[in-house]
Amino acid sequence: MATMGRAATLRGFRELVDELGGDGVALLRRFGIAPEAVDSDDAVATSESMGWALEVAATELHCPDFGLRLAERQDFSVLGPLAVALLNAPTVGTALACAQRYLHIHHAGISVELCADPEQQPGVISLNYRDMAEVSAFSQGIDHGAGFLHRFVRHGLGGAYGLRTVYLPHPPRAPAARYAEFFGADVRFDMPTTLLRFPAELLARPMLGSDPMLHTLAMDYLARNFSELDRTMTARVRLAIDRAFLESTADIATVAAMLHTGPRTLQRALSGEGTTFTAVLDTARRDATYRLLLDTDLPLSRITVLVGLREQSALTRVVRRWYGRTPQEIRSQGRAGAVAAAHANRGAPDAPAENSHTALARLIAPRV
Repeated sequence: MATMGRAATLRGFRELVDELGGDGVALLRRFGIAPEAVDSDDAVATSESMGWALEVAATELHCPDFGLRLAERQDFSVLGPLAVALLNAPTVGTALACAQRYLHIHHAGISVELCADPEQQPGVISLNYRDMAEVSAFSQGIDHGAGFLHRFVRHGLGGAYGLRTVYLPHPPRAPAARYAEFFGADVRFDMPTTLLRFPAELLARPMLGSDPMLHTLAMDYLARNFSELDRTMTARVRLAIDRAFLESTADIATVAAMLHTGPRTLQRALSGEGTTFTAVLDTARRDATYRLLLDTDLPLSRITVLVGLREQSALTRVVRRWYGRTPQEIRSQGRAGAVAAAHANRGAPDAPAENSHTALARLIAPRV
């Protein structure tokens, strides 16, 4: 079962693509997204189709900071009714708690959570942005989401808010200086997950321009019409599996424990959504393997362990099933694509070489 998000996530996409010399309407339609859906607060699209749209736009338009550019220009109204509750929250902490509880209304595949500072610096807290794209090749979607979140906090506090560090779970797609300029802070790449580190005291700071009455009305609307149960079990399981790949073993017992439920209850919920734990795990493995093959030099034996398979031969079998190629063929073709792109871009200083994962994207997209 596909993970869905509001098509408004891509609001401004058409215009940005057109400005960069492309055809925004045609690009949306290529991935099955109706152009008019982006202007709607209710229309939805699959997470995968929106991810591919961002990646291909960045690649074909030679715009490696496409995700950041889209975040830079978007109005917070893309969040629909959730925006009213967030923008009118009394404090930054209240707004982030609301996002943590209700962000799945906007997109079932993403979440935010306040957590302890991984660097254990006194007085610093972290905001963890989790996106299913963390174990796939969709780094533009991560940049877009992290960038949008950063802009929201900045807007709520009226400017710079003492952001210390940004962690991103992928290599730099644009020059590192572009990320530093956008976030106004040190940005670290190839991290386990997406984090914004900032002073904990900001949580008690008031949101500028908030209206308590509007916040109360919006929260009442959200409480009456949505609940944590509205997030599909498929999306919750996928996020848990992605986390388990990083921290432990992604078996059903581990994932059920992470979701505070039992394996049988989890299976019944997935069955009600037309899928199984095995199917969700297979998709998660496919995306994780794809990223590890293209974005790392890890040996196949290590990748086998990281995606929870027992033998390297099993990795070869499933990769053939997914893509019709061996793991080594995918890795080699990805690097060959990057070299070809580098030659094509030679002499154009403002057009960085295409990354290997996006070079291969066009080759295997019909198979994914």
